[in-house]
Amino acid sequence: QVRLVESGGGLVQAGGSLSLSCAASRTIFSRNVMAWYRQAPGKQRELVAAITSGGNANYADSVKGRFTISRDNVKTTVYLQMNSLKPEDTAVYYCNRLPYGEYWGQGTQVTVSS
Repeated sequence: QVRLVESGGGLVQAGGSLSLSCAASRTIFSRNVMAWYRQAPGKQRELVAAITSGGNANYADSVKGRFTISRDNVKTTVYLQMNSLKPEDTAVYYCNRLPYGEYWGQGTQVTVSS
């Protein structure tokens, strides 16, 4: 069964932190690069961060130094720790493999107020 369940979003002031989680089915998670994406209103979905099964991570320039992606291969869960949040980080955040598959979860809304 295909499953992607994101959680942890919310409303936070600029400079604050949030921690996102994504529980994925093993069919999506195993041996795949996992990633977080986001889509702001009126904009295309963009890649935020990705992590290999071995733990090597890469980040979009806009979040480098502020966000940290991690994964638990036993729990088939991927995380995104977001610090020093900015209003421009406001978006719906999704996880998926990289390259992404056709199935998407519901996402989790992150809103950063100025």
